[in-house]
Amino acid sequence: MDERFNLAYEAAVMHFVQGETMESIARRLGVSRSTVSRLVKTARELGYVQISLHPPQELVDTLGSRISQRFGVRTHVVPVPFGANDARRLTAVATMAGILISETVQPNNVVGVAWGNTLSAVMDHLIPKPASGSVVVQLNGAANQISTGIPYAGEIMEAFGQAYGAAVTHFPVPAFFDYPETRSLLWQERSIASVRKLQSQADIAIFGIGAMVGAVPSQVYSGGYLTPEELSGLAAEGVVGDVCTVLLRADGSWEDLELNQRASGPTPDALRQIPRRICIVSGVEKVVPLLAALRAGVITDLVIDEDSAARLQELSKQNESVRGLR
Repeated sequence: MDERFNLAYEAAVMHFVQGETMESIARRLGVSRSTVSRLVKTARELGYVQISLHPPQELVDTLGSRISQRFGVRTHVVPVPFGANDARRLTAVATMAGILISETVQPNNVVGVAWGNTLSAVMDHLIPKPASGSVVVQLNGAANQISTGIPYAGEIMEAFGQAYGAAVTHFPVPAFFDYPETRSLLWQERSIASVRKLQSQADIAIFGIGAMVGAVPSQVYSGGYLTPEELSGLAAEGVVGDVCTVLLRADGSWEDLELNQRASGPTPDALRQIPRRICIVSGVEKVVPLLAALRAGVITDLVIDEDSAARLQELSKQNESVRGLR
């Protein structure tokens, strides 16, 4: 075992310090490329690799800085190679998000985590670090009429817990209740009330943006959580997406939407009580609901690919011009 740990460290040095490719390292060590990948992963899990990012001073006037100034958030724009497909774009964003989250999480933190396609990608790129006394709590329910949601959401929560040596608290309720009265009664149950209390004590919230439209609709809109009639009704109401399964219109409003009376996730009012709120976005189809989330004030830290960042700035300028003409 000691020999494997030493080999993991050696592979990590060659990869992160010397900049060698997996193929090159495999040839030098006389192992397969998949073995090198496992060795590097082991080195990260054992804490041999600590990654931090320090933007150069000359980037003060970058796209990310302009977004930060416009919306009052800390923005991390992820460069993406020209022509990159959606999977490569998501991997790049998830990698940056994993670094930022691991830099942010500290001992004794309560970390609220949502679920979704983006968080599924992020969980594979967390940088393991000890954060003794920390707790990971699920922010919104994942059950629907065809699934408990436990394997899907549970895998994400467990990955976050393992990365930081944190206890994990699940939230075993539906994403959307059938009736507001049912939600109200269940919120009074002590087992559920204790989870909701822990959610309210979160130091950090981590979530993606759900989009109603796009080449690949977000999990909330494609995973059987809403009926066709409900989806049509939301479109008629002007809903563009969601944060933690709480639905938003383009202007950031949400309070009077009937379905939000049945949603299990934290409202924008509740989210704003959490000091750090990290939102991860990959893909231009998320820009309209992202702008809604920014208008709702639920984000403090944004990780976004550069194409989406450029579209966000363009869209926000267009909206400002329209308001100026009124």
